[in-house]
Amino acid sequence: MSRTEAPPLPEPLRVPVADSHTHLDMQDGTVEEALARASAVNVTTVVQVGCDVKGSHWAAETAAAHPSVHASVALHPNEAPRIVHGDPEGSARQGARDPGGRAALDEALAEIDGLAALGHVRAVGETGLDHFRTGPEGIAAQEESFRAHIEIAKRHGKALVIHDREAHADVLRILADAGAPERTVFHCYSGDAEMARICAAAGYFMSFAGNVTFKNAQPLRDALAVAPAELVLVETDAPFLTPAPYRGRPNAPYLIPVTLRAMAEVRGVDEDTLAAAVYDNTARAFDF
Repeated sequence: MSRTEAPPLPEPLRVPVADSHTHLDMQDGTVEEALARASAVNVTTVVQVGCDVKGSHWAAETAAAHPSVHASVALHPNEAPRIVHGDPEGSARQGARDPGGRAALDEALAEIDGLAALGHVRAVGETGLDHFRTGPEGIAAQEESFRAHIEIAKRHGKALVIHDREAHADVLRILADAGAPERTVFHCYSGDAEMARICAAAGYFMSFAGNVTFKNAQPLRDALAVAPAELVLVETDAPFLTPAPYRGRPNAPYLIPVTLRAMAEVRGVDEDTLAAAVYDNTARAFDF
């Protein structure tokens, strides 16, 4: 079996569900093909997430053209340090770039602010902190960008979509300090059960991805088990985090049923109940 070969279509869900976080622009094939495959298994809605200025424009345009797509726009936490300090090695898919300093970050944030005002843009994100990929020299730029995104989300009444990688305490601190928007989503939730209780108390949505199916992910499953039913979402983060048994192969929105069924098992509910709850929660989180 080739690692590049797309997994087969799973058994369709009986109840429609939404993929709360995907990157169609990084997947093979057309948007129309991706949406058709998703629809065939009853994944009827997707949230397309931008990670930089160009990707955020693409997300907004794609949502404008497709009723089943909602857009989220942002500078990814790892994008902010690249804008400020440059990226001579070209570590991102956009290749090498020169340092732009604070002015370039302000300019990029102004573009995100403009996009966030659009009606079919439902959220601001993914933003937050990433202590895994960005070293100490990039932390200040990340935090400044994160705080700016929080303000943008509140100004436009949009949801905030959070990327939190190995930065739980700092993300929670900044949200408390800056004042989180009314609707805040932890994308690809990566905390433990204790953090899930903190998020629940604050009313933050927790979106679980394919990694909840991985063998070594017991802390994630423990978190899913204690998360309140009205705050649970499901996502692919495609083309990344493909659920078991297809780990390592390309992910896409049509694989949501695989993750959702694993989640239903963890929570001890039937898949129809979970799918209905997740769809309602996603609609509430992203106001569609």
